[in-house]
Amino acid sequence: MPKALITIEPSWRFRNAAGQELDPLLFRVLQAINETGKLTAAASRVGYSYRHCWNLIHQWSGFFGVPLVELLKGRGARLTPLGEKLAWAAERVQARLGPQLQNLAVEIDREINRAISDSQPTLRLHASHGYAIALLPELFEQIGAARLELQYLGSLDALASMARGNCELSGFHLPRHLPSDDLIARCTRFLKPRTHRLIRLVTRTQGLYVAAGNPHGIHALGDLSRPGVRFINRQLNSGTRMLFDLLLAQAQIEAQAIAGYEQVEFTHAAVAAFVASGMADAGFGVAAAASRFKLDFVPLAQETYFLACRSELLDQPVMQALLDMLRGPLFAARVAELPGYDAAGAGEVLRVDDLSSD
Repeated sequence: MPKALITIEPSWRFRNAAGQELDPLLFRVLQAINETGKLTAAASRVGYSYRHCWNLIHQWSGFFGVPLVELLKGRGARLTPLGEKLAWAAERVQARLGPQLQNLAVEIDREINRAISDSQPTLRLHASHGYAIALLPELFEQIGAARLELQYLGSLDALASMARGNCELSGFHLPRHLPSDDLIARCTRFLKPRTHRLIRLVTRTQGLYVAAGNPHGIHALGDLSRPGVRFINRQLNSGTRMLFDLLLAQAQIEAQAIAGYEQVEFTHAAVAAFVASGMADAGFGVAAAASRFKLDFVPLAQETYFLACRSELLDQPVMQALLDMLRGPLFAARVAELPGYDAAGAGEVLRVDDLSSD
């Protein structure tokens, strides 16, 4: 029996006093126009005809009383300010809720497959959110060796989950070329040198998200404490929050001097969407999210993303298949599409003690 595939997506609607409801397809069409700059390409992407998409836009422009899209003769299409806000709103909903909904989908998928006596091997991976780690379930499914069950947790929470036996693999990240003994100690309290091994996944760049053109002139951490600059942070126990706090300490910047330090989002995409909306002037996260939301990016640090597991797991065929995939051309090609990511050394097995010299 084929395995069940569960997808849970957020659904939200506008409704006016007369009971008219906005068709959720509109958000997909607007996002596609924003990305492609053409209504024909957008219609193809969402799987509907040009006429259907244009009629939808026309209908809901009337609903709001202002145009949502401008057709430019010989130059494609572009969103109006309201169209941009609607597209952004859909992106922000997905950025904030996507990982939580994926976690819920994984739990439901697990129970359904238990009910149908699915015997396919499963690797449970609890990991810090990121664009490279998100590739693994899809790529692993393509090689058909097993199912990779990914749930998102902060770096420390993921390591703690593995230590409790709730998963076979955990994903976390640590900075490179920075004195980070305290961070290493916080992570390695869940890892035993004789018991565990590490697998190099990717190197990635973290830095500041700012609006296109950097209107506030934010070029360094010290600029975050200027009057009038609003910041959006990541949650406690996330690897990104730990890195940000480390950089603040090294720069001798007090957290309370940064307006918005206590306000948090739970993914890189959610932070980037927050900045893109104008609700904050800066955030901190990976370069790939800045590119997705058309933000400028100020690089500040590089880090290595690791997978951790018990050493005996490496001898299992399912784990050998995962290592082969990480070392292969398909994973490298997909990572190369992510700004600020590098798959050099992916699949290399390390000892816990090697963290101090990475």
